[in-house]
Amino acid sequence: MWLPILLISLIAGASSETFVQLMEWRFDEVANECETFLSKNGYTGVQVSPVMESAVLDGRPWFERYQPFSYKISSRSGDAAAFKNMCDRCSKVGIKIIVDVLLNHMTANLPSTVRGTNGSVADTFNKSYPAVPYTSEHFHPTCDIGIDYNNATKVRVCELVGLHDLDQKQDYVRQKLITHLNELIDLGASGFRIDAAKHMYPEDIKFILNSTKPLPSGKKLFVFQEVPDDGGPEAIKPTEYFNIGLVTEFRYGTDMYGRANLSARANLTALKDFGSDMMDSDHAVVFIDNHDRQRDKDRALSFKFPSAYKAATAFMLAWPYGKVKKVMSSYNFASKDDGPPHNDDFTIKDVVVNGSCGNGWVCEHRWPEISAMVRFAQEVKDTNATNMTFHSNNSMSFQRPPKGFFYLSVGVPVGSTLVQTGLKPGKYCDVISEAISGKKCGGSVIEVKENGWANVTAPTQSNDRNFTIIALLQVNAKGAGNAILGSIFLLIAAVWVTQSTN
Repeated sequence: MWLPILLISLIAGASSETFVQLMEWRFDEVANECETFLSKNGYTGVQVSPVMESAVLDGRPWFERYQPFSYKISSRSGDAAAFKNMCDRCSKVGIKIIVDVLLNHMTANLPSTVRGTNGSVADTFNKSYPAVPYTSEHFHPTCDIGIDYNNATKVRVCELVGLHDLDQKQDYVRQKLITHLNELIDLGASGFRIDAAKHMYPEDIKFILNSTKPLPSGKKLFVFQEVPDDGGPEAIKPTEYFNIGLVTEFRYGTDMYGRANLSARANLTALKDFGSDMMDSDHAVVFIDNHDRQRDKDRALSFKFPSAYKAATAFMLAWPYGKVKKVMSSYNFASKDDGPPHNDDFTIKDVVVNGSCGNGWVCEHRWPEISAMVRFAQEVKDTNATNMTFHSNNSMSFQRPPKGFFYLSVGVPVGSTLVQTGLKPGKYCDVISEAISGKKCGGSVIEVKENGWANVTAPTQSNDRNFTIIALLQVNAKGAGNAILGSIFLLIAAVWVTQSTN
């Protein structure tokens, strides 16, 4: 029995930009991925981990890359020559390189025996970094932010988790940072993630970015800023940074985890007009998790919850909220501080690819349910979401007219659901299960009848299956045809998502 709740919703269309964060990948591996996978599956960019010289800490935790020793391009991922080679190769196949840059701080206090990844030394207790060089006069006086985020001045001049806070109002400091960014642009970077932007004055960030050289391509520098805001009582708001570049919308992931609570008993009505109470869509970079949040199991979904994670990411890529969308690509970790998979000498391991990834790498961006939805997002760019419908079997659907349709079901529904797809008549082939099976139309086929109606039938019941994701895409508006026979229609994603990591 079909008992829909029909909501004539309208969410404005967003850009087709979708980039992936390849956390801790070596530069040569990033270049290979640009050429062999990303450029063929709708991705437009790669965010790479910080590239400047950082502290070498015991155990090589992930956060050591966020403690700069100097601005020399010398990281666990490679040196300046390897960075340039990566940028050149990725650019040739249309993939931009976005560097995670640290303009707010240097290291925390570290033992005098600690060296940088390029061999540099520092007297961190006295805020002396001779490889830059910085001395104590280039930093704000030491103070602790603590938990007082209602005091905007403290947030911007005191030390975030003990990291020595640079004074970006000084011309000397500004010029060092501008020179650093210009070198990255010269080597081929076309975008920056501004780490800890919330802890800097917006006018200082704007001055630094406006002083960088133009991209050789003539295109606009891609900038997005880390300004966490989970809706609490804080003095600093993301809107203060809108005139600089895009801003991270952290509530997207936390609300998907908390309010939407994607589980076998989830109430999908929480997805109604999702994002309407967040920042303006045209300024938002949205994501389910990042390198920081995925280590906080109480605040975000991650690859450790693969079924719900695939469903949440698929919805994000189908739903138009967000100017740009980011897909996370992780490595396995047991402890929240764990660095990337490494050899005995702590060099980063190869990314072994066999469909998905191995050797300690997770590669969510390669999961068929996610990579197929990246292509879907690209095809329905600048279209609206309409006719969001909640069905009686804990499923929902909406249209991206004139050629897209998305369906999500939680739990194991019984029988079929009659849905209005908004698409022209034809048969649609499941390319996700096709990719998994390696067979042409190896999955289900959905037939859209006259006036756009279709019966969506769930696969055979199974206790370990939690979500059904279906996304239909009309790839040619002329005429009618049969998708199985080399058609004008394509089913991008229709598959049961199971509790596995690939």
